[in-house]
Amino acid sequence: MIRFFDMVFSLLGLICGFPVLVLLTVIGLFDTGSPIFRQVRVGRHQKPFTLVKFRTMKVDTASVASHLASASSITPFGHFLRRTKLDELPQLWNVFKGEMSLVGPRPGLFNQKELTAARAAHGVYDVRPGITGLAQVNEIDMSTPELLAETDQKMIQSLSVKDYFRYILLTVSGKGSGDRVS
Repeated sequence: MIRFFDMVFSLLGLICGFPVLVLLTVIGLFDTGSPIFRQVRVGRHQKPFTLVKFRTMKVDTASVASHLASASSITPFGHFLRRTKLDELPQLWNVFKGEMSLVGPRPGLFNQKELTAARAAHGVYDVRPGITGLAQVNEIDMSTPELLAETDQKMIQSLSVKDYFRYILLTVSGKGSGDRVS
């Protein structure tokens, strides 16, 4: 049932949001010269996939978790994208392709060994990673790997259709601040 919702809402989001995606891409061209950010992340069953987002940091920023990146790396337009969570819109393509879900654990990087181990121990990799979830709406990010893995496990074990929509609505209404940047 969740996969059905993912397919329908990601397709609707891509079609209806196309003008916004184009506009943000054009503005991003002026901001960084490279508006689309691609990064290999840890997916379901720990298989790699390429996550797609709008770029919020300077092109030469090191590929590390957000909480390890410098706040000075974020561009002015990037601050706007992060605050409004519009940087996440291109991930609708990842959802449509089946690499992600709208709701699930945020996908980490392969160099986040502590997080990967904690999530493996808690069975988090049994599901598709998501754009939002319980941890995100409660402002728990990758700077606390064990707490994040425990929260992801709790969400996975109790996720209902009602929760699926609740996490999406909380995210769209501005709950949660996204990944912290130092």
